[in-house]
Amino acid sequence: MFFGGFGYNETSFERTYLCYPASFIDKPQLESGDKIILPPSALDRLASLHIDFPMLFELRNDATKRVSHCGVLEFIAEEGMIYMPYWMMENLLLQEGDTVQLKNTALPKGTYVKLQPHTKDFLDISNPKAILEKTLRNFSCLTTGDSIMVAYNNKKYYIDIIETKPSSAISIIETDCEVDFAPPLDFKEPARPPPSIPSSKAPPQVQGVPDEVEPKFSPFIGVGRRLDGKPLNHSVAPVTSCNPTDLRPGAVNSGRHSIGSTSQSTSPHKPLGKLVFGSNVGHTTKEMQKGTKSEPAKEEPKFRAFTGRKYSLKG
Repeated sequence: MFFGGFGYNETSFERTYLCYPASFIDKPQLESGDKIILPPSALDRLASLHIDFPMLFELRNDATKRVSHCGVLEFIAEEGMIYMPYWMMENLLLQEGDTVQLKNTALPKGTYVKLQPHTKDFLDISNPKAILEKTLRNFSCLTTGDSIMVAYNNKKYYIDIIETKPSSAISIIETDCEVDFAPPLDFKEPARPPPSIPSSKAPPQVQGVPDEVEPKFSPFIGVGRRLDGKPLNHSVAPVTSCNPTDLRPGAVNSGRHSIGSTSQSTSPHKPLGKLVFGSNVGHTTKEMQKGTKSEPAKEEPKFRAFTGRKYSLKG
C-alpha cells in the first residue's frame, strides 16, 4: 500500500498516512470531536466510489493492533498526511509522524452506550448531561475501549467508552441513544461502620476475669413439717438466715418461686421432693423447735427376778 494517491483499491478506500496532531495546523476545534483532516486526493477517490454519507473510517495501528473509528472534517491536508485529535492518537498509541492505516467503513446506528468518567469531578458539573450532549454533537461514532475528551470551563475531562450496542463500534449521527454511567475510576466507597452488637447478646467475656458470682437467695428461718401435722422422724437443720441485701430486685434466681409460694427444696439437709411453705415466717425458731419435739413415752416396768416384789400379769 502506498501513500497519497497511489495504490488505489477498486472497491474500497484504503490508505496509509503519516499522522500528526491538530496542533500542527490552526484547527483547535478538532480536539472537541472525532473528525480528522484528509488530503484532497482522498476526496477524489471517495467521490468516485460513491461512498455513502456521512463518511466513516476505521483507523488502525498495525504496530500495537489498536483500532478506532472517526469521521472527516475537511480535505485540506498535505498529501500523504492526516491531522487528528491528540486524544485519538493517545487511544491508538501513535506518536507524531507514525503511520496509520485508514479504511472507509459503515457502522450501525447506536442504541446504547455506557460511559465511565476518569474522575468524579465530572459529576460535580451543574448539568453534566447537557455538557455531554453538546460535546457528542461533534462526534460521528463511538468505539468500545476508547477514551474521549470533554472540554468544559477551561478543563478537560476524559471519559471511557466501556460498552456500546448493537456492536463494538456505533454511529451516533441522527439516532436516539440511551446513555448510562458507571462509577468514576477514582470513586471510593465510603467505609462501612463496624456492625453494632445487639443488646440482646451478652458481651464476650474477657479471658482471665472470673464471672460475677450471682447472690444466692436464703429463705426465712424455719423447719420442715409434714402435711399431716405429724413431726418428722429425722432431724432437720434450720436454714441459715437471709441477708437483707439479697432481697433487692434481681437478686433472686428466676428459676425459684417468689416469697409465699411453694418451692422445691434444694438444701443438702432436706431430701428432694419435699415441699416447704413460706407461711412459717411468723414463728420463731424456739416455737418451731418446741412444736416439733415429741414427748418421751413412759417406760414400762421391767421384770426383775428375786426382788421380792410382786408383778401382776396385767401390768
